[in-house]
Amino acid sequence: MGMCSPNGVSQAVGCLHLSITQSLASARASGNRFAALILAKDARSLFVTPYNPIPGGIALLKRTLLLILLATVVLGGPKPSCAQQNQQEKEQILWQKLAATVNEEDRRLDGVLAVAILDLSTGQKYLLHADEVMPTASSIKIAILAELYRQAQQGKLKLNDVYTLQSTDIVGGSGIAGVLTPGMTRLTLRDVAALMISVSDNSATNVVIDRVRMENVNALLDSLGLTHTRLQRKMMDLKAASEGRENIATPREMMLLLESLYRGKVLNKQMTEDFFNLLSVHKESYIPRNLPEDLKVANKPGELEGVRNDSGIVFTGKRPYVISVMTAYLRRERDGGDAIIKISDAAYQMFDRLSRASEYGRVISPHDTGNP
Repeated sequence: MGMCSPNGVSQAVGCLHLSITQSLASARASGNRFAALILAKDARSLFVTPYNPIPGGIALLKRTLLLILLATVVLGGPKPSCAQQNQQEKEQILWQKLAATVNEEDRRLDGVLAVAILDLSTGQKYLLHADEVMPTASSIKIAILAELYRQAQQGKLKLNDVYTLQSTDIVGGSGIAGVLTPGMTRLTLRDVAALMISVSDNSATNVVIDRVRMENVNALLDSLGLTHTRLQRKMMDLKAASEGRENIATPREMMLLLESLYRGKVLNKQMTEDFFNLLSVHKESYIPRNLPEDLKVANKPGELEGVRNDSGIVFTGKRPYVISVMTAYLRRERDGGDAIIKISDAAYQMFDRLSRASEYGRVISPHDTGNP
C-alpha cells in the first residue's frame, strides 16, 4: 500500500479511505468477491459521510480499521517485494539446471537412480524416483546411530559405557575391529559407534545393534512416519539377506530422517550437535568427494553388489541441505558412485552460490577480486 501521513483526524479518515481503496483494488485483482463487496460498501460510507467527532464517528473509524485488518488477512498479508520475487525467479532457474544435471545422469546410468535433495533454509525439494524402496547397505547406520543417541538421551545407556570386544563379535567387513584383541580391547559405546561410521566397521555395527535392539531402531523410524525404512538384519547376515530380509529405505525417507535430526525432532541440542559431529568424521564416501576439504559433511555411504548409496547433510554456510542418492541394479558399481559424485557436485555448486549471493545474484566471497 502507498504511504499516508495524517496530520489531523479528517486527514486520518482520508488515509483510511485511501487504504480501503487500495485493498479494494487488490481484492478485485485477486478475484476475492467477498472481500471486495465489504470493502466497496465501507469505501462508499467514508466517501459520502463527513467525519464528525461524535461516538458514531469513532465507531466508524474503529469499524474501518477492523475492515482493513480483515482485508490484510483475506488477501494473504503483504506481498513479496519485486526484489524478492526476482530473487525467487532466479533461484528457480538454478533449480531447473540442477534437475537437468540429475536427469542427464539418470539417462546415462545403466541401472536405477533415485534422488532426494532438500534446502533446509526454504524447504524446497528436488525429487527423482524418491519413493523407490532401495537397499541401504551401510547407509542404514544413520538410523542405528540415531537410536543409540536417543537411548543415551533417555538414560537407558551412556555413551561412555565401556564394552569389551568379544571374538564372537567379529564378522566380515570388520576393518579395525578385526585386528583388535578380543577379550582385551575395551571401548566406549561412542568409540564403537565411531568405528561404525568412520570405517563402516560391521562388527562394531552389530555390537551397537545388540545394545539398542533392532526393534527399537524401527520404532524410532515409525515414530517419524518413515514406514519404508527398515533395519531387518545385522551386518553380513547373508542367510537373512538370502531370505529377503534386506535393510531398506527410500531417498525421500532418508532425507526426512536427516531433516528430523537436524531440526531437533529426535535429540536435544547437545545430543544433536554431537550426533552430527560424529557423523561428519572423515570417511571414504561419494557426497564430499569433490567438495572443499574444510566443508562439514555429515553423511554415510553404502555399498553392496549392484548398489551404491550416500545420504547426508552438507553444511553450506547459510544454505545447508540434505542430499540422498541411491542406486541399484548397477551394471558397473563404479558408474553408480560416479553418478553420486556428479550430482553432489552440482548440488553443492548451486547451494554454495545461493549461500554467498545477494538477492540480485552477485556472489560475494571473502576475498572477492572482481570488479565493482
